[in-house]
Amino acid sequence: MSIYVDADACPVKEEVYRVARRYRIRVFVVSNTPFRVPNEDLIELVDVSGGFDVADDWIAERATTGDIVITADIPLADRCLKQGARALGPKGLEFTEDSIGDALATRALLDMLRQSGEFGGGPAPFARSDRSRFLSRLDELVHAARRDLQK
Repeated sequence: MSIYVDADACPVKEEVYRVARRYRIRVFVVSNTPFRVPNEDLIELVDVSGGFDVADDWIAERATTGDIVITADIPLADRCLKQGARALGPKGLEFTEDSIGDALATRALLDMLRQSGEFGGGPAPFARSDRSRFLSRLDELVHAARRDLQK
């Protein structure tokens, strides 16, 4: 079992480290830009310099049943779900097989509206309640992923 973090714009890295320490789970912090991670055996920075989707490709090629992927990137979440991994957004929203189709369609619609100039802005600012929801949901997913591995 591993946790993969799509790290470039992830606001919950410290929370991931805390949960990983508690359960002794390996974390791969995957990024296009180098930055500091704790100097610990459980946590590894993977610097994937290169093109637009290099970090996503690295994660999607490795995440599988029993793993958890932390990402706000809906297409990456979809790819990981297809490999059997679980996917969680930084605001605590789990991507599931039942919800990913709607999430992809909404993403495409909002992108089209932004390009046409009919819709502006982005997601709501990250709040303290988002952090709390994320921590709670990540803890639940760790237990669920362990059950997946026991099947």
